[in-house]
Amino acid sequence: MKPSIKLAIAMGAGAAFTLGAVATASAAPKRGGMLNIVVGSKIPSYDGHRETTFGMIHPIRPFYSLLIRVNPDNPQSTSDFVCDICSNFTKSSDGKTYVFKIRENVKFHDGTPLTSQDVKATWHKLIFPPKGIASSRKAFYGMVESVEATGKYEVTFKLKYATGGFIPALATPFNFIYSKKDLDTHGYKWHMKNINGTGAFTFVQHQPGAFVEGKRYANYHLKGEDGKNKPYLDGYKAISAPKMAIRLQAIRGDRAQIEFRAFPPKARDDLKKALGDKITVQESDWNCVMGFSSNQKLKKFQDVRTRQALTLGLDRWGGSKYLSKIAIVKTVGGTVFPNHSLAAKKEELLKLKGYNPDMAANQAEAKKLLAAAGMAGASVELLNRAVDQPYKVVGTWMLGQWKKLGLKTTQIVLPTGPWYAKFRKKKDQETMIDFNCQGVVNPLIDASKWLSNDIASNNYANYQDRQLDKWYDQMNRTGDEAEAYSIMRKYEKRIVDEKAHYAVSFWWYKINPYRSYVKGWNIAPSHYLNQSLDQVWLDK
Repeated sequence: MKPSIKLAIAMGAGAAFTLGAVATASAAPKRGGMLNIVVGSKIPSYDGHRETTFGMIHPIRPFYSLLIRVNPDNPQSTSDFVCDICSNFTKSSDGKTYVFKIRENVKFHDGTPLTSQDVKATWHKLIFPPKGIASSRKAFYGMVESVEATGKYEVTFKLKYATGGFIPALATPFNFIYSKKDLDTHGYKWHMKNINGTGAFTFVQHQPGAFVEGKRYANYHLKGEDGKNKPYLDGYKAISAPKMAIRLQAIRGDRAQIEFRAFPPKARDDLKKALGDKITVQESDWNCVMGFSSNQKLKKFQDVRTRQALTLGLDRWGGSKYLSKIAIVKTVGGTVFPNHSLAAKKEELLKLKGYNPDMAANQAEAKKLLAAAGMAGASVELLNRAVDQPYKVVGTWMLGQWKKLGLKTTQIVLPTGPWYAKFRKKKDQETMIDFNCQGVVNPLIDASKWLSNDIASNNYANYQDRQLDKWYDQMNRTGDEAEAYSIMRKYEKRIVDEKAHYAVSFWWYKINPYRSYVKGWNIAPSHYLNQSLDQVWLDK
C-alpha cells in the first residue's frame, strides 16, 4: 500500500468547522520562529505508553514518532492514515498478517539509527509488557498474536483474527517509538523521566510547573513542501498554565499563540470580539466521553441498585442545553462516538436508564432504588480533577443532580498527579469523574475501556464482567457491521443500564481559538491527535 492509507471500515465522524482567517491551500509554508502553546495540566510522567492525559501529550509528543499516524492534513477522517517511520505496508489476503517496511533514514536524537528492532521492542512493551510495567492501551491489541523483526527494516504483525480496529489502533498517538538500546540499558521505566525520540523536535529543558522547551531536529526524517527536512518551526515552548484565565490572557496578549485542548464558548466569543480576524477558530465534536463510575471494590457500591439510582439522577438532556453554553461538553450519547455508524440511535438511547427526558419519573425510580439498597439519604463522595473545563464544571453539576435524590454529597478535587494516584494506586475513591478520551475514532477498540479490570487497566470502577469481555471479543472478530452494531447495543446496555458500571453524561465539544498567523494545524476529533507540530508554521 502507499504511504497514505485509506481504510474501508465503519465510518462516521463529527462535524468540523473553521471560523475566521485561514491559510489557503496554495500558501507556501515559512520557516522559523518559536511557537508558544499553553497547557492546562501537569505532566505525570514522560512515558506515552503509560499516560493517558493531554497534560503529557501536548508538551512531549513532538519529541517522538509513531509507526503510522492520522493524516495531519485530514485529521477529521476516521480512515485516513499516513506512514510516519514506516514507508509502506502490505496486508495478507486473510487480513491476519501485516508487513511494515521501515524508513532507513530515521535516527534517534542521540544519533542511534532506528531499525526494526526498535519497533519490535516498542510494540512488545505496548502489547506484552512485563509484570509491573504499565501499558494503558494494552487492551487495544488483544487481536495481536506476535510482533517480529523480519528484516533489518521490516516488521511483521501477526493477528489472531482479522479486524477493522487494528490499523486505527496502531495510529494511537501515545504509541511513541522507543530505542531498544534505551530499554535494554536503562529499563522499561526510564522513559518516565527521560526523553530520546525520533520526532521533529529535540528536548531542550523542562522547568516543572513552568514550561517544556524543544528545538528543531535537523535530521528529522520527513520532508516539507519545500523539499527540505521538516519541521518549519525553530522550536516551541509548552507553557504550563492550569488556570484558564491565564491561558486566555496569554493568547489575547500574544504571549502564546494556541491552546490545543479547548476553550469554552464564552472564551471563544470574548477572543473573537477583542481580536477579530487576528483570531481563527476551529470547532469539532470530540472523541472524549465524560461520566462517572462507582468503585465496586467498596461495599456500598456493589449493589447495582445504588449505581442505577445515581445514573437515573442525571438530567442529561436538560444538562446539555445548559452546560453547552458554559463548558466544553455538548452531545448526549452512549458509549460510542456520536454520529458514528456504530453509535446508538436516539430512540435506542431513550430506552436506557437515565436517558428518559421525564426527570420526575427518573428521580422517583432512583429514590425507590436507593431505599431498597439501604442508601436513602446516604453520603456520596465524588473524586474530581483540578481542571476547570469540563471536570469541575460537570462535577459540580453532577453533585447538584444527586442532591435532588436526597443524597449528601461532597467533592474531592485533586491536581492531576495525585488524582491519578488515588484511583490508580490507592483505589479507594467512592465515585469519580471518569472518562474515556481516545485519539483515533475507533469504537470497536475504544470500547475496551469497559472490559474487566484484570484486562483493562483504565477500568477505574474495579469490576469484572466476563459477559462484557465475551461480547467485546465477538464484535471485534466479526466482519459484519450489522452484527457488530447488534453486539455493541448489548454491550452498551449492560454497561450503562443493566449493571450501571459506568454512567455516560456528555460527549465533549472541542473549540480551538488561536492566533491567525499560526498555519498548518487542523483540528481533529481528539485533543490527542495531530500534535507532532512538524507541519505547523508561522505566517509572520
